[in-house]
Amino acid sequence: MILQALTQYYDALNARGEIDAPGWGRPKISYALQLRENGELAQVIPLLHEVDAGKKKVLRPREDIRLPAAVKRSSGVTSNFMWDNSAYLLGIDAKGKPERSLQCFHAAAELHHKLLGTVDSPFAHAILSFFDTWQPAEAAQHPALVDDYDKIIAGANLVFYVNGQYPADDPVICAAWQAHYDGDSDTPKQQCLVTGELDEIAAVHPAIKGVRDAQPSGAALVSFNAPAFCSYGHEQNYNAPVGKHAAFAYTTALNHLLADREHTQYIGDTTVVCWAETAEPQYTDFFSCLMGNNTQSWSDNDLSAALKHLADSEPCQELNLDPDRAFYILGLAPNAARLSVRFFYKNTFGELMKNVNAHYERLEIKRPAKAPAGFLPLWQLLAETVNQSARDKKPSPVMAGATARAVWNNDRYPAALLNGVMLRIRADSEINWRRAAILKAYLRRNYKNHPTLQEVAYMQLNEDCTYQPYVLGQLFYVLEQIQLASVDYQINRSIKDSYFRAAGSTPKTAFNKIIPLSEYHIKKLMRNKHNYAVKLQNEKEHLLSLLTETLPSRYNPEETTCFYLGYYHRKVKEDK
Repeated sequence: MILQALTQYYDALNARGEIDAPGWGRPKISYALQLRENGELAQVIPLLHEVDAGKKKVLRPREDIRLPAAVKRSSGVTSNFMWDNSAYLLGIDAKGKPERSLQCFHAAAELHHKLLGTVDSPFAHAILSFFDTWQPAEAAQHPALVDDYDKIIAGANLVFYVNGQYPADDPVICAAWQAHYDGDSDTPKQQCLVTGELDEIAAVHPAIKGVRDAQPSGAALVSFNAPAFCSYGHEQNYNAPVGKHAAFAYTTALNHLLADREHTQYIGDTTVVCWAETAEPQYTDFFSCLMGNNTQSWSDNDLSAALKHLADSEPCQELNLDPDRAFYILGLAPNAARLSVRFFYKNTFGELMKNVNAHYERLEIKRPAKAPAGFLPLWQLLAETVNQSARDKKPSPVMAGATARAVWNNDRYPAALLNGVMLRIRADSEINWRRAAILKAYLRRNYKNHPTLQEVAYMQLNEDCTYQPYVLGQLFYVLEQIQLASVDYQINRSIKDSYFRAAGSTPKTAFNKIIPLSEYHIKKLMRNKHNYAVKLQNEKEHLLSLLTETLPSRYNPEETTCFYLGYYHRKVKEDK
């Protein structure tokens, strides 16, 4: 299903002229080797350009030069055509293995002579003359290499450049490469598992690049690299026959998605890409905005209005979005030289937006006056389960993936999400609006048939709710305000610092201490701020009157959640 969807996406992009045809790609190129027509190296042209990386600018290779597709390399010596690193094009590198560098250079020379030996083109003549006359042993002293020698041999990709042209600018060179790529093979054709057509089976699929924390040289989505994975005497990818066209199509499409950093999302250790079946970009733009990457600068009102239209299965004419369009979401995580599929989601765009809208409605909660408006993106939601002072700030991969699936499928939220937020609240005794929104959403979805918990999971304070944990949360906030108002200086340790965790889990023990303590504080407050003291005393007595049952020794996680929400709702009610 994944390979079929990616292959269809490639075909849609190809039909729109937005992706390269089979046999071609756009690798990262750092330098151009400018050759004279006699094959001499005239100069090395840096192709690095500045891009924004956070708050600073960094130099990155170009990825817009159309070139012959990259070969798949592991430990063997196989050259790319017309471009490669310095070991293949110059016979030198920084690895300290000159014998292997020469072997790579000779492999490149052999490939170019094989493909260009009968080609009559100034570009081809210059390339072949270069390979015939270049002396790797003298490269370090060549004037064209001196300035950037260390950077060039460090692994940067190079491309040939003749008479102001790159290889794809010369139709004769293009024809020679295409004939080689499409040439007849002795390999028998089989039925492709992806397309169903007879095709030459790809023994090794091109590498996937761009997945965060995966190998920079690329990783495999489909591979068989041990006897235990093979069957019936087949080797490599002949165990799951994918045709040459499909292998190129799905890898090219996936690399195209991963190269688009504006629309690539990250959930924990998972790199997330998405696409519409027909390759229309507005669907990816809209979904990325909802995920918290608003590259279109749409207002929250515009996003909210469009989301509600789509959730009601109505087309959004302003953004040209069709609720019936098929939409895919793929999550990939690194696994040595291979990739793990964390999740793969397919649905109509309208159904997905219906589920996402339901999730955001569950998250709606009254925020403090200074809190930002807008959606709570998934990455920020998951960040509330992690200690932001820790070195590794990534949430649990399993929990992150389960939460994403719950949002997109409108399923129950994983218990690990609640546990993660509760642990952070216990650790720092802080309930910000994001954590409160998560607690509310969890109760709204996972306990939708529990009337009492639904009364707690309101957007703002529900003064009609008499559920004991919810009332105790409000009472704790009032007792805290009594203590803080009774002193004219900043105290070192408030009752929140000392008893908040205990009050939410062992209420009988905690409140038997802090309620009598509040009597001392209220007496002091009566002397200094009489009117305010009366107000707080009345609130305290009202809340105490709602507690008709004996306080238990311990609360379960759901009751503790209600305690935290009661505290937050009371606190935000008083926020001006």
